Amino acid sequence: MSIPARSPQANAPICALVVDDERDIRELLVLTLGRMGLKCDTASSLHDARALLKRNQYALCLTDMRLSDGSGIELVQEISQLYAQTPVAMITAFGNQEAAVGALKAGAFDFVSKPVDLAVLRGLVQHALKLGPAAPAGEDAPKRAPVAGAVASRLLGQSAAMAELRATLTKVARSQAPVYIAGESGVGKELVARTIHDQGMRAAAPFVPVNCGAIPTELMESEFFGHRKGAFTGAHADKTGLFQAAEGGTLFLDEIAELPMSMQVKLLRAIQEKSVRPVGANTEVPVDVRILSATHKDLAALVEEGRFRHDLYYRINVIELRVPPLRERREDLPVLVDAILTRLATAQGRLRPELHSDAMEALAHYTFPGNVRELENILERAFALADDDGIRAADLRLPEARPAPPSLAAQASAAAATLDPSLIDPRESASSALPGFIEEIERKAIEQALVDNRYNKTKAAAQLGITFRALRYKLKKLGID
Repeated sequence: MSIPARSPQANAPICALVVDDERDIRELLVLTLGRMGLKCDTASSLHDARALLKRNQYALCLTDMRLSDGSGIELVQEISQLYAQTPVAMITAFGNQEAAVGALKAGAFDFVSKPVDLAVLRGLVQHALKLGPAAPAGEDAPKRAPVAGAVASRLLGQSAAMAELRATLTKVARSQAPVYIAGESGVGKELVARTIHDQGMRAAAPFVPVNCGAIPTELMESEFFGHRKGAFTGAHADKTGLFQAAEGGTLFLDEIAELPMSMQVKLLRAIQEKSVRPVGANTEVPVDVRILSATHKDLAALVEEGRFRHDLYYRINVIELRVPPLRERREDLPVLVDAILTRLATAQGRLRPELHSDAMEALAHYTFPGNVRELENILERAFALADDDGIRAADLRLPEARPAPPSLAAQASAAAATLDPSLIDPRESASSALPGFIEEIERKAIEQALVDNRYNKTKAAAQLGITFRALRYKLKKLGID
């Protein structure tokens, strides 16, 4: 059912909409929000909520998952689409993480579980008021980074892929949902994470990046959660963990695939319970952080192989963002080159060198396995070595292109091309000679790839140029153990 869009009301009071079919819950929420200075309207059904949304503007909406005439997910979706300036949070049953994740994917900015913890609820409301248009403009208003300028100066490029990424970031920044940033090394995953932080309501709070692969396993728990004095040998004083350091802000877990299983379990609990227990402490400490994570590895494949917990994967992957590699947006090269050379010249107090056409042509034909980071390194080296007449192709010193190993499909195609058509009976069905011949080629190629990669299926699939799932299907189809 569609809802006609309303026009904003001038000087509208700060008002919340509470949607729940249980009278006791509605009264509890109204009482709590009233003590925070909010006026509340209530609805016991989707029908009543829709009618109120048509007539009024709300600073936030709290809705139960199950309503008498439908699901609260429907309301979340409608508000997200038609009343985007109204943050909406879901009230879910205790322990129902699937419902919570579903609500976040539908557009809810956060969720709270029943029985409602009033301290958690008050924190959620405070965040919502910073998001909504009705937030007060006084001293308590959040200091926000200039959104348009921040994005324009960081995520450069006019390609369709970058335009789509920027548009998605604008929506994602308003949510509190965990975001998983996928992409190859060097594409700028941390830059995307910083942009989400700077555009959101947590912009004035800390942004704490951590490379999960750079922390020794034995120190991980202490680094993430902190420790108390005397907790272990060498613990001479209390230490604040990364979660506490990011309080009120964003914790960016880069290369999250490097976490050992033991730490994955503890991280999952910290995210779900929104609290951590420092090493040596007897009680847990509540934390308020938004989790962003990233890795250059195929996390879904690691889950399939049992090397990454599926429950943690689904918890951090509420919203997935894919950052495109540079080879997929070559039209952005000129603007990236210009920005990098200008930055280098400014930093070194030199004139910006001219990039000659032969150099730009060489860059346009290069594959950039290291993406934007590699482009920066190439230009920095060329900037240092170039003569006064500018940067030429030779100054770039690009690596010689190495021929990629033929994919499984290419091998099969080449083998089929050598097959003598005169040897195939035209009366044969499509399920006989040629398909059988190609199957044999596939079998040999897969077996060789497995041997080359010591039976690591993920690496074998990459060598063959197919996905891990496709390889697993073919192994079963061809009966390869």
